[in-house]
Amino acid sequence: MTDPIADMLNRIRNAQAVLQPFVDVPYSNLKYEIAEILLKQEMIKKIEKKHNKTKRTIKIALKYKDNQPVISHLVRISKPGKRVYAPSKKIRLSKGGGGFIIISTPKGLMIGREARKQNLGGEIIAEIW
Repeated sequence: MTDPIADMLNRIRNAQAVLQPFVDVPYSNLKYEIAEILLKQEMIKKIEKKHNKTKRTIKIALKYKDNQPVISHLVRISKPGKRVYAPSKKIRLSKGGGGFIIISTPKGLMIGREARKQNLGGEIIAEIW
């Protein structure tokens, strides 16, 4: 697999398309941090680390409102073939402030608004609303 983050986002998108209550994603620290950001922004209900003898996963409880997924737009911006970076002044607000951008900064993953406040630029991981 060349892009595990895109795989995680696709798993979430596909599970929401068929109204699944949970989705399991192979574990990595980066994916767990992305899931924590989604939880802080109230886009998912909860996250849980699962592990057995052979593999570790992240169990994500998806959130719905009136049988519609809370996350309506989930796009990977920076890809392995085309990395996208932005200085703090060029980080745009997603959907007029209704959504958010996940950005990887020298101080870790954060949403675009926090990165602008702290005057940090970095790699734009994904856009969500």
